[in-house]
Amino acid sequence: MRSIYHARKPLILASASPRRQGYFQDLGLEYRVHPADIDEELLPEEKPQDFVKRMAREKAVLVMGLYPGSWIVAADTVVSLAGLVLGKPKDCADAVSMLMQLSGKEHWVQTGICLGCRQEGIIAVQLVRTRVVFSHFSEGAAQAYVATGEPLDKAGSYGIQGQGAFLVKEIMGSYSNVVGLPLCELLVMLEEHGVIVVSL
Repeated sequence: MRSIYHARKPLILASASPRRQGYFQDLGLEYRVHPADIDEELLPEEKPQDFVKRMAREKAVLVMGLYPGSWIVAADTVVSLAGLVLGKPKDCADAVSMLMQLSGKEHWVQTGICLGCRQEGIIAVQLVRTRVVFSHFSEGAAQAYVATGEPLDKAGSYGIQGQGAFLVKEIMGSYSNVVGLPLCELLVMLEEHGVIVVSL
């Protein structure tokens, strides 16, 4: 498969997410993976948008210290409902509870993305927000979806790119952000810093 972009500088994705890695692979980018293990606790009174930006930055900084000459991409995504953060569910019951909170309502998917290189003295952070509206669905439908196993590793307990697509009535903003990595915004950052170029 022909590459769309290629990396001109060493690139590391600070995430174990198969969805984020899949986007990098689809673009044809050469990269390494080094997940960042940090404390992901929400601070008292911390807003969702501040939380994801802080998480992305902390993940990037940790990996930047290990690979000072490389360019690090880190991201963190949450679903927020009326200002409350809905992260990944603890178990099946928690996933069903989350989905029923979201049923028939508007929520926001918010991702903080960070691009940094210690050697170059660069650390850039950006926030991307997408508005999502769910259809009304029954608790039985939520339970059946959770039984597939798909929601258990996802913020807000659903995957728009998978079986969870049936939950979504409307979306305004970046689709890839809801999947877990806002591609348009990230590619602009990578190109501006000369980390990637189009393959021609």
